[in-house]
Amino acid sequence: MKASKALIALFIIFYTSISSSQSDLKIEEKIDSFLNELSGDDFSGTILVAQKDKIIAERAYGLSSIEYDVKNNIDTKFNIASITKMFTAVAALQLYEQGEIALKKPIGEYLPDYPNETVRNSVTVHQLLTHTSGLNNFYVNDLDKIKNSHYHKISDFVPLFANDTLLSKPGTQYDYSGTGFVVLGLIIEKVSGENYYDYIRKHILEPSEMIATSEIAVDSVVKNKASGYTSHFGQNKTLKKNEYYLTKASPAGFYYSTVGDLFKFSKALRNHKLLNNETTSLMLEPKVKGYNTHLGYGIDIDNRYNQTIIGHSGGWYGIHAELIDFTEDNYTVVILSNIDDGGKTGASKVVDFFKNLIADKQSTE
Repeated sequence: MKASKALIALFIIFYTSISSSQSDLKIEEKIDSFLNELSGDDFSGTILVAQKDKIIAERAYGLSSIEYDVKNNIDTKFNIASITKMFTAVAALQLYEQGEIALKKPIGEYLPDYPNETVRNSVTVHQLLTHTSGLNNFYVNDLDKIKNSHYHKISDFVPLFANDTLLSKPGTQYDYSGTGFVVLGLIIEKVSGENYYDYIRKHILEPSEMIATSEIAVDSVVKNKASGYTSHFGQNKTLKKNEYYLTKASPAGFYYSTVGDLFKFSKALRNHKLLNNETTSLMLEPKVKGYNTHLGYGIDIDNRYNQTIIGHSGGWYGIHAELIDFTEDNYTVVILSNIDDGGKTGASKVVDFFKNLIADKQSTE
């Protein structure tokens, strides 16, 4: 009887393994077919797909410079917009892990001279990380005040929002906030004693071996960097350059990276090279409900599909970036585009394909 039970158990394991392998093969065939049919007219940018931390597809489409007819390459650097917030969140949690930052204390503990007294005495790091501080998104609210070449240090951004009125009482409401992440950057600098850009390079980019990722000034001449083109999110057929809407990277956005480097970041985060097991779990634990997904600390936790999807989007004029990890089937998909869209075409169409294929099980049958 015991032998029979053992044989049945082995058969179940073997059958499950075979079924899983066949399912993965079907998915990979559909991915290959989709990427082969995709053209530069459909999508401008780069795509990386990996499963179980092994790259299974890398493709480049379209032009990094339309006016000079320069093609995108798989190692082209793209502006990643708000995916940058993941770097800032990890940096803050590293300092929390070291006992240098408390998540629930007012930020005045670390920034006693912060110019807004209400923010200084009532907003916490937890609220900054979860977009529940009541602070606005200065990139949107103060866009007309931004002078894109005037920001060299993180503190240079503060006058844009220091006197803004809070949108809500801290801790009571979700309001996506670039401002909050700049304040996190100020805390990281004060607590660590390092310049924000140096801290990110030393403690996140270098340990993750992300050699192609950096902050780049708007007027810098950088080899193999994609120019951004905006359709005003699908409203205009004629594209325009997006430099007017950019600044040097801040803790809230606008680092440049490649699909390969963001894949390395995903691996480093998931495999506990940046945070220990306990802190990583804390980061990935759903804290609040956002506009569409739940949020952990600086990361989206999407439970709308048949498996949990974690990661972050980056969207702005002339930018659409996605870092997507499917937690059950262990797929990672990185999508970087230098053209924005209205939610149905371009990078959005590519994102929808992967989410429906991998996370909606019915679509793979």
